[in-house]
Amino acid sequence: MNSNLVISIVLFLVAHLLSWYGSNLQFVSPWWKDRSVLLTCIIAIPTGLLWLYGTRYIMQWTPELWTSRFVAFSLSYLTFPLMTWYYLGESPFTLKTIICTVLAFTIVIIQLFVK
Repeated sequence: MNSNLVISIVLFLVAHLLSWYGSNLQFVSPWWKDRSVLLTCIIAIPTGLLWLYGTRYIMQWTPELWTSRFVAFSLSYLTFPLMTWYYLGESPFTLKTIICTVLAFTIVIIQLFVK
């Protein structure tokens, strides 16, 4: 596996984690409920930079922007279900979620291994 691909995947995963907190911490913490705009402002620049550099690194690996889009999208199915399960108790093990997760990872596999 190419180091640019690995770096981009790590950057995308961290960006998804920050995005999850920015959108959903208002439902987890009473303190952040009334400060969700503040949280969004705090994490907006770091998250944007993670997306920027994640895209840059994956484009150095393959010059196809669609690959970047699909990999970043599909990685959200690694972070969102786990974070939502951990913090809100919503199970990622429903039939609908399992099928969507399998489809998301299928997209990643196609983007990584089919030329």
